[in-house]
Amino acid sequence: MDWRSRGYLPHYDGPGAVQHIVFGLADATPVEAMRRTTDATSSERAAAADAMLDAGYGRRTLADPRAAAIVQETLLVFDPERYHLLAWCVMPKHVHALVEVQAGWPLPKILHAWKSFTANGVNRRLGQSGALWAREYFDRAVRNEAHLEAVKNYIENNPVAAGLVNAPDAWRWSSASAAEALLPPGASSRRRA
Repeated sequence: MDWRSRGYLPHYDGPGAVQHIVFGLADATPVEAMRRTTDATSSERAAAADAMLDAGYGRRTLADPRAAAIVQETLLVFDPERYHLLAWCVMPKHVHALVEVQAGWPLPKILHAWKSFTANGVNRRLGQSGALWAREYFDRAVRNEAHLEAVKNYIENNPVAAGLVNAPDAWRWSSASAAEALLPPGASSRRRA
């Protein structure tokens, strides 16, 4: 595992690493605000990114069910060949994904595939053009089992925290909703491990 950077945010990568990834729409985080976070710690950068994504900048392209479906289907298509998708949530302006990276599929390659495929699909489906995604993304390595559970809960509760739904499984574009759909009738609503 190693650190890498394209001159913006540093990223940690390697096979077997479990990563919390957040990537947002191109107009969801103002460039000048992002520049102010370059000297911050990873926790401070993550908090600043969340605040910017929730601040209301830009369009809500992913609130359109056609766009959200394309993104969700893209996240699922290469699980588990390229990564193990542990949790996800497609929000109106950004996406959270919790993945375990597989050998031969470094994080930049995974993100490039997600962004490229979804940008083309969403733009075509919605009859628009131009950049859909911000160039950078945020990633944070998961340290242990307690951190893993906290991140999964954070991701799946994101729509509740944003006031979009009252319960995680009510948000159609997340692992919480997908897990509920996979349960047999009468089974516990507790997410499968």
